Amino acid sequence: MKTWKKRIEGDYSDIRGVCHNPKKGQSLAEMEKELGYAQRLNLNAARFWMSQEEWEKAPEEYEERMLQFVRSCADKGIRTMPIFWNGNFIKEYRESSKEEWEKRRQYAKAMIGRLKGEPGILMWDVCNEPLCNDYLRMASEQEYPERKENLVKDLRRLCEIVRMLDDDTPLTVGHEQADHLDTTADLVDVISFHDYLPTRRRMEKAYEKTAQIAKEQGGKPVLNTETGCIGRANPYDLELELCEKYHCGFFLFNLMIEGFWGEIHGIVYPDGTVRDPGIVAALYGFRRNRGKERILPRGNREGHACEAVKAVEAALQLKEETLFVNKAKGTDEILEAAEYCINILESCELVPMWDALSARLECFRQQEPSERDEWAIQEFAYNCAKTVKEKFLIL
Repeated sequence: MKTWKKRIEGDYSDIRGVCHNPKKGQSLAEMEKELGYAQRLNLNAARFWMSQEEWEKAPEEYEERMLQFVRSCADKGIRTMPIFWNGNFIKEYRESSKEEWEKRRQYAKAMIGRLKGEPGILMWDVCNEPLCNDYLRMASEQEYPERKENLVKDLRRLCEIVRMLDDDTPLTVGHEQADHLDTTADLVDVISFHDYLPTRRRMEKAYEKTAQIAKEQGGKPVLNTETGCIGRANPYDLELELCEKYHCGFFLFNLMIEGFWGEIHGIVYPDGTVRDPGIVAALYGFRRNRGKERILPRGNREGHACEAVKAVEAALQLKEETLFVNKAKGTDEILEAAEYCINILESCELVPMWDALSARLECFRQQEPSERDEWAIQEFAYNCAKTVKEKFLIL
């Protein structure tokens, strides 16, 4: 059997990856479109989940779908890291039978047989987060050691199955945290951890611990195979900065903003728009200036904040049409004035972008004029002008 040094390709620090799954029922055109986003973001690897359960239902169809995805990725210069099993949904444990272990072996054999020869295959991830599940999370202090031992025993057996079926392709396990790496560090060729920690100090400790474990294993390569989550105080740009600092390849979670994880993960919407341009900038090496030399924007330097307020005031001014009848300006004119305020506020980053004013403006504009709520639009424009006055100290 080969040594790990014979299987690896350098230190993998050049890996700029993303987690992205092939979708059942997705057209080839849609798949190509999404992978095109990854290509435009200068990403060169994709980590994706496979499913033994789905394979058992329709082996040939499933293998063909995974093969198509791997080849579509390769056509765009994106290498792939398939994951065989997932540890997140384990709620209870029992010893597996010989038949169950044989089914796992047959599944792994089939997928390796179909994918191993593909030039885009980067490495195998045997199991995603094997120790991150309710079975361990809900364990008492007394139960935890035995429960962990049960999972580690099976995990190591899974690693051995994949290794016996393929002695050429590098192998890893995507551990939820650096503290779990010692359970498989001797069996894998590449050490990989996930970092969703909330502060720079704690993040750096994870990278340092991972590097130490890799050193103890003779200098095995290191990858951060899942990172980036706005719902866990884990900024994408900060993680990318640390990956660069620690010379560590990465896989961001997730390429697409959609589905179950859409509220707290993702880079690109299906239509190609983004939620946070800062993530895209960071992928190209540009990060926000947080140093003392930064220059604060002065949006009213040429008087445009004052002019924007005047525009809203004029748009909201009632016009007398005849005796007893005063009429407000049309909604298009009011929205135009509101945009003057919005473009200053957002450019100077003086308002939250969680529900951007410009997005709300566009929602109004997409409505037919006859269907618009004139009062709501007037109130929206008024509040935009009021915010400009407050931010730029206009009396």
